[in-house]
Amino acid sequence: MKLYNVLSQSIEPFTPGNDAVSIYVCGITPYDTTHLGHAFTYTTFDVLIRFLEYQQRPVTYVQNVTDIDDDILRKAQAVNDDWLAVGNRWTRHFIEDLQTLNLRPPDHFPRATEVIAPMIDIIERLLDKGVAYEKGGSVYFYVDDWPEFGQLSRIPKADMLAVANERGNNPDDPHKQDPLDFVLWQAHAPGEPAWDSPWGPGRPGWHIECSTMAAGLLGNTIDIHGGGSDLIFPHHECEIAQSEAATGEKPFVRFWLHTAMVHHEGEKMSKSLGNLVMARDLLKTWSPDALRLYLAGYHYREIWSHDDDALAAAEQRAQQLLAAATASGGTGPAFDASTAEAAVINALDNDLDTPAAVAALTQLADDIVTAAAAGQDVATAQTTLKGLSTIFGLRLDADGPEERVIAGWDEHLKKF
Repeated sequence: MKLYNVLSQSIEPFTPGNDAVSIYVCGITPYDTTHLGHAFTYTTFDVLIRFLEYQQRPVTYVQNVTDIDDDILRKAQAVNDDWLAVGNRWTRHFIEDLQTLNLRPPDHFPRATEVIAPMIDIIERLLDKGVAYEKGGSVYFYVDDWPEFGQLSRIPKADMLAVANERGNNPDDPHKQDPLDFVLWQAHAPGEPAWDSPWGPGRPGWHIECSTMAAGLLGNTIDIHGGGSDLIFPHHECEIAQSEAATGEKPFVRFWLHTAMVHHEGEKMSKSLGNLVMARDLLKTWSPDALRLYLAGYHYREIWSHDDDALAAAEQRAQQLLAAATASGGTGPAFDASTAEAAVINALDNDLDTPAAVAALTQLADDIVTAAAAGQDVATAQTTLKGLSTIFGLRLDADGPEERVIAGWDEHLKKF
């Protein structure tokens, strides 16, 4: 299998560092979900994980919940509700959507507030190493002490601050030595939740949360780390700096995978623009299989725009696959699906080329229907079709999501 590694900006052969493939995907900040961009990211990684498992490769998958963050606090204030209740409500909403879409649950689904003590330990380590400093009850990572900062994003140093400011950085913080330095621990502000720390009450910074959860559950070097491409800078850049500085081990991540942004009405889909398309709204009209095929119809690295006509075509493909899976064949010669199976696998091996894989799967469905009508034995081919369809999380003729999908997510729901 070959995958595009954002760190090297090239397609490289992928082999895991250990027997089990370790995967960490940045999860939601639960205050407004699940829009089509969320769905594209998490279904992309679902296909990757299911494909690895289809090839008998064990996977340990971690997806986090950023349950304490500026956005949640602002949302809670706007709706006059408790920040924890807001986060829990939207996380439950998200899980219900992913269950409906038949996404394989992560093995671990930690919430940031579960790992306050480990975060403090890592921050203390960074202070001891001299790459962080404390002022005014907050702790900051000193970016200039990490010369490799920028290795992932390739953004020129002169342009970094403007991008960081668009994505949560506060350049006017009077305690910072440099406006680009990022917060590891944020001193308590009136009206905000706080936890005790050696520097006084406060809460963790955004970036340290993911580094802590990833290392704590997967080790100091993980195989694949991903999320939307808007996380490359500053979030993932900061993760690399603090993780490698804390552990002294490189690389923190062997392969960085990022999904492209989804557009709608000529702009990137975002809450601020008010052009969100919610998965739950689409599922009122279209089947879960249609939405899965629709999302898989775009390569994960290519920016695309929401298209109702393409979604309607995906519903037709879903019906074609269902017809093939349930067609009654005859006792004639067995239909051979091995060439089609190879085409799907080869496409996915080629940097997770889901559009080509879906096209090959759809062609197989058409061929099965034709063969069945001609009296051929299609039972084995239908087994192949169903097996390949599981890679895309399709239900076909099943009454609902897979049992492991319901049970696994229900277990995670207990924390919310």
